Amino acid sequence: MSDKSIYDGLTMLGGATVQPQSPEEAVLERVPNPQSDVDYAVRFTAPEFTSLCPLTGQPDFAHLVLDYVPGDWLVESKSLKLFLTSFRNHGAFHEDCTVSIARRLVDTLSPRWLRLGGYWYPRGGIPIDVFYQTGEPPKGVWIPDAGVPGYRGRG
Repeated sequence: MSDKSIYDGLTMLGGATVQPQSPEEAVLERVPNPQSDVDYAVRFTAPEFTSLCPLTGQPDFAHLVLDYVPGDWLVESKSLKLFLTSFRNHGAFHEDCTVSIARRLVDTLSPRWLRLGGYWYPRGGIPIDVFYQTGEPPKGVWIPDAGVPGYRGRG
């Protein structure tokens, strides 16, 4: 039996880390999936995601719901949190933020399936919802509804 752990290569978990200043600087870490022989869904919810409008510099806010069916890799959650918070100083439109997050995760993890919903809060009276999905989810995997109702304002 080897004393090598699947977690040996992680650099952020269990120690102090510096907040990345941009998504490009942020490191997404992954670990081998010890249950890679079975399909199952993983959900991360970020109800307070923040980025900046690229033109005004005003903050934009979103509720992100990430679902994925892992293949050989799992995303390490602290690195995901730091990656998402790196957008706080990043100027990009809602569509660009949402799709670039999903594509970066796909590139890093090579999941069997991934879906990201970006439910953006209104600016100028109009909410923007952005959805990305890699294809059909694997058969037999329970993929719950995202659970985020459409924006209704006060009524």
